[in-house]
Amino acid sequence: MINGTGITKTFRQRGGVLGAREVPALRGVDFAVPKGGAVSFIGESGCGKTTLGRIVAGLETCDSGEIVIDDVAMSSLSHRRRQPYFRRVQLIHQDPYSALNPTRTIHQALAAPLALRARQTGRPRSWADGRARELLGLVGLDPGYVLPRYPHQLSGGMRQRVVIARALTVDPEVLVADEAVSMIDVSLRLGILALLKDLRERLGVSVLFITHDVATARYIGTDGELYVIYRGQVVERGPVETVISAPVHPYTQALLSAIPVLHGLESPGDQRVVPVEASVGASGEYSDGCLFAPRCPFRTERCERERPALSRNGDMPQEHACFHPERRSVVAVPVSRR
Repeated sequence: MINGTGITKTFRQRGGVLGAREVPALRGVDFAVPKGGAVSFIGESGCGKTTLGRIVAGLETCDSGEIVIDDVAMSSLSHRRRQPYFRRVQLIHQDPYSALNPTRTIHQALAAPLALRARQTGRPRSWADGRARELLGLVGLDPGYVLPRYPHQLSGGMRQRVVIARALTVDPEVLVADEAVSMIDVSLRLGILALLKDLRERLGVSVLFITHDVATARYIGTDGELYVIYRGQVVERGPVETVISAPVHPYTQALLSAIPVLHGLESPGDQRVVPVEASVGASGEYSDGCLFAPRCPFRTERCERERPALSRNGDMPQEHACFHPERRSVVAVPVSRR
């Protein structure tokens, strides 16, 4: 459905005490989003996952690499000709409070894209009103209550459902959910996650899920692939359950080790990994080596000299970018299983 090959992106930061400098956001990322499938990207803040989501949705351009939608390379098309392709990919914004125009009712927010869709498909304008009600019902909202209201009159969870309904107005094939539940009250998050999962099953829409929360990535993409990204490079990739239960890259292991343990109900993994606290500017010392080397407790001289590429070796089912991959028991397990 959508493939990315060698996606790179560098931002140029100007001004400041240190003057202009380049900040690599993505370093040759490859990925594939299958039709009706789920792919999750996890990593800490600033790792480049949001930039990748915006590139997939057509809101950013990459410096090099290729985005291919339905076997058509986007770089081969003019800006105008690629718009219909990117329209199939809709971004669900992280912040439902700023994603909706506060001066427009929900009816007005849905009417504009539906009017465009009506023209494209040759339907009468009257179709848009019925479709708006249908979409709100699909995302679990009461159309009679929601349509005449302004965004500030709805709760955060309701607003996020409206944002999802608006994304569905153009009949997308892929939803890019960028931290779609991080701004919502904890008590409402499961409902949004269940909705995204339900849309996959009912509509056959693919989901590219971007998050820093391992649990939500696991829920959305149980049967999908998990990409772990660090400083713009994918360092581990494989089936969700495999990567979580048997991680081999030290960074993935450090992420999973940081998950809080429910004392009394769970026991921490026997081999939890705690990253080394890198000194200021340490990353520059290993500019040619592994990106995680300054913080890796298992680094060797080779890690400081060379940068490992994403590959698969041995009997490990997932790909990894590490010279010394090793399965470690880092995930907490229920006490009864000890």
